[in-house]
Amino acid sequence: MTTKQCHIQTPVQQWFRYMGTIVCNLLISYAVYMLCRIVYVWENWDIFSAGWGNLNLCEVLAGGLRFDTAAIAYMLMPYLGLMLLPLPLAWRMHHVYQKVCKWLFVVANVLAVVLNLCDAVYSQYTGRRTTSSFLSEFQNDGNLGQILGIELLHHWYLVIIGIVLIFLIWIAYRCPKFKNQTSKFKIQNFALDLLMLGIAVTLTIGGMRGGFSKAIRPIANSNANQYVNSPQEAAIVLNTPFSIIRTIGKTTFADPHYFDADELDSIYTPLHTPVTDGPMLKRNVVVIIVESLAEEYIGRYNPPSHTPFLDSLIARSLTFTHSYANGRKSIDGMPSILSSIPMFIEPFFVTNYSLNRVSGLAGELGHEGYSTAFFHGAENGSMGFQAFARATGFQHYYGRTEYDADTRFGGERDFDGTWAIWDDPFLQFYATTMSDMPQPFMTAVFTASSHHPFVVPEVYRDSLHVDGHPMHTCIRYVDMALRHFFATAQQQPWYDSTIFVITADHTNISEHDLYLTDIGRYRVPVIFFDPSGTLPVGTLQGAAQQIDIMPTILGALRYNRPYIAYGKDLLHSTKDGNWAVNYNNGIYQYVEGNYLLQHDGTSVTAFYNLATDPLMQQNLKESPEVQQRLLDMERRLKAIIQSYMQRMIADDLVVGY
Repeated sequence: MTTKQCHIQTPVQQWFRYMGTIVCNLLISYAVYMLCRIVYVWENWDIFSAGWGNLNLCEVLAGGLRFDTAAIAYMLMPYLGLMLLPLPLAWRMHHVYQKVCKWLFVVANVLAVVLNLCDAVYSQYTGRRTTSSFLSEFQNDGNLGQILGIELLHHWYLVIIGIVLIFLIWIAYRCPKFKNQTSKFKIQNFALDLLMLGIAVTLTIGGMRGGFSKAIRPIANSNANQYVNSPQEAAIVLNTPFSIIRTIGKTTFADPHYFDADELDSIYTPLHTPVTDGPMLKRNVVVIIVESLAEEYIGRYNPPSHTPFLDSLIARSLTFTHSYANGRKSIDGMPSILSSIPMFIEPFFVTNYSLNRVSGLAGELGHEGYSTAFFHGAENGSMGFQAFARATGFQHYYGRTEYDADTRFGGERDFDGTWAIWDDPFLQFYATTMSDMPQPFMTAVFTASSHHPFVVPEVYRDSLHVDGHPMHTCIRYVDMALRHFFATAQQQPWYDSTIFVITADHTNISEHDLYLTDIGRYRVPVIFFDPSGTLPVGTLQGAAQQIDIMPTILGALRYNRPYIAYGKDLLHSTKDGNWAVNYNNGIYQYVEGNYLLQHDGTSVTAFYNLATDPLMQQNLKESPEVQQRLLDMERRLKAIIQSYMQRMIADDLVVGY
């Protein structure tokens, strides 16, 4: 046998070498996903650092590989399909065929890099990996390109990392190369091809499902919680391509069937049937939703203060010892504040149930002859707010278009260049426009300036500047804008007969440990200010939340029609009855008294005493001393969840008239 003949590979040897290149390329994909995970953790280290020492890194790695396998199986299906088609090897080795395969592989992995690195920044504000609802949330916004450009400049190092990873993907890709392949049909190769295709299909399905056991349902984002200690850490295990793919076209809500109908209503019902003494108090209602106004920024809760005006207003208002948001995004806050609908699993208005009949403060008060209007200084239709306002009973909408048309104000000169009209002039527009409305009225305004890219009007940049995160300067600007708004409002004929509510849509950048916990990231102010004297002044014990605003206002006004609201009337509930609920990366969080219960929809995952353990370091789930309290709280949480799911599915969110 000659030397040349020794180096000639048999068809079977060529086949095995060909399959070896596929395996090498799959390992490249795994490396890419893991490197992206490392960058994600590095970029968000402030979020994860506190609990990092308590994580089992082997479990986190195992969970990450499980979700990466699922994402890779989805993303590389076209590549694997072409590479494994049972065609003669010589056909598959044609340079055009292999070039197509390489591009399918590279594009899929480049997309994974882009999604994961972009989410390393975006999830700082949402508290979770991005899902498919992102496209629905921003479908009406035309400034995403501009925002992306700003982010690229601010996070230039992530751009460099992305470019390096993309370059490495391109040069590391293994293309099968060997000579002497034959185009003749080989039965043994065809048999091996069919065998490998069957194995690949089986492994791909198993990878997508997250395992092969019949007991395993296809894994979802919530399954990431089994590898970590807190819901916010689930983002470490997940990857963004999986999070998006697994939420596309999914039916969001399902009835858990915890209780039968009679038992459910005896534990909890969102149906409010008020019984009032005397006629309704037709006070005006003004709801001010301040973008990203976390409790952390307010001096009353966390000195030093960035909000001197709000501090002075709080001293004359009704507040609560603990108050929470019901979601982490603007599209979560709107239904919670104005319609008493919490965010469970996905934002209500981007689910399949977005066309359900919905009421709210505007709709209910509209039945009593109120004129109603919603104000938002962004482009009309932005964030879906205009659609939400109309669906929930607001009669009028005032956006950037209406502001620009009002010659009393600066028009386009007051646009911040990114999102909306600056808060200070838009709140002046808000105050004066309400004076043109017939009383009684109910209005809401959503501010915009305390938002990324964290800038304020140039005239205030020096006087309001404070060292630290630029968000703090934005909050100081908003506080000034609120001071100017109330100064103008005091001169209006409607001021003394108006109840004001001030809250946030969600929290934002946090620095203090108390606000970096699973529940701390939901702490926002809920402030009731009442020059009319209808409401008491002071701080009441217990928990308040955004979904309590609607029933509390209706209770204060002696509204006597039945209505649906998932929150409670804070003025007529007992201290022990004050509770709050939200949803965090697959985990329901339920606060009652000093205790916080975390639940995955099936069982309790954690139980904390927030009075003695505010940083949530000691899980009391197995402690005998708290078992009865834990069981009672779990029962009430399950009732809230079941009522929510049933009414969403049945389109039963409005009481007929």
